[in-house]
Amino acid sequence: MSNSKVLGIDIGATKMHAGVVQNGSILQEVKFHTSAQASQAQIVAELIQGIAPLVDAEVTGIGIGVPGLVDEAKGMVCDVQNIPAWKEVHLKQHLEEHFGIPVYLSNDANSFAAGEKIYGQGKAFRNLVGITLGSGLGAGIIIDHKLYSGTLSSAGELGGVPYLDKTIEDYCSGKFFVAEYGMAGDELYTLAQQGHAPALEAYKVYGQHLGSAIKVVLYLLSPQAIFLGGSISKCYPLFKETMQQSLADFPFKAVASQLHIGVSELDNAAVLGAAALFELKNQQKHQLQSA
Repeated sequence: MSNSKVLGIDIGATKMHAGVVQNGSILQEVKFHTSAQASQAQIVAELIQGIAPLVDAEVTGIGIGVPGLVDEAKGMVCDVQNIPAWKEVHLKQHLEEHFGIPVYLSNDANSFAAGEKIYGQGKAFRNLVGITLGSGLGAGIIIDHKLYSGTLSSAGELGGVPYLDKTIEDYCSGKFFVAEYGMAGDELYTLAQQGHAPALEAYKVYGQHLGSAIKVVLYLLSPQAIFLGGSISKCYPLFKETMQQSLADFPFKAVASQLHIGVSELDNAAVLGAAALFELKNQQKHQLQSA
């Protein structure tokens, strides 16, 4: 991790959140509305205008997390969830030409994994997976201390894997609570905190499904560590036990026994993750140049 200042940007369908990050701390930040239904050009212009007050001579680069497909080599956003006009947006080029500093971008799940690796509990692990649990489910992959993004940053789309009668995302994201219990996860969490038996049972069942999803990760990637983020991860004590019970029948006992599962402790993980993405990509660039 360098001592430099980096701008991390989390792009969402309702708001943009940007912060100047140094040594894992956010020094300055801004939040502003995303004009999700506007034209491609207008959204880019509003982004530039919104972050401009933060980009001074000490900011060395910009990292961006995007909820969608990204061509990292071209620095092009290919598709963004709930922002219809953002298809084939050469965002890297627009921002580099305007601010004159390097820009890297990837999807938001990859940024989360990068944040855990650079600023969080993942520093000590060579191979790790970050899983975000919220309204959807995403995953980012770190292999040999480097981010593995795959084609169009789509590696780690664990949520789309078929599971039971639907997909892993249907059973391991907020969709599960709405579909099975008719309530949002935060409502069930409030009830569970009050000792409401059906709410407590809902999280126990959720833990069983998440354990099955983690077994898929173990079969495919066998990481040293998995870190959970997103709103549902804050309910970890309610589903930890059944998740571990579900993992108990994983056949490679030596692998499962060495796996570390933790919950992200990063505040503002999306902005820190975007800044960490820049740090990782910049490190890889300099390593290639010096090889």
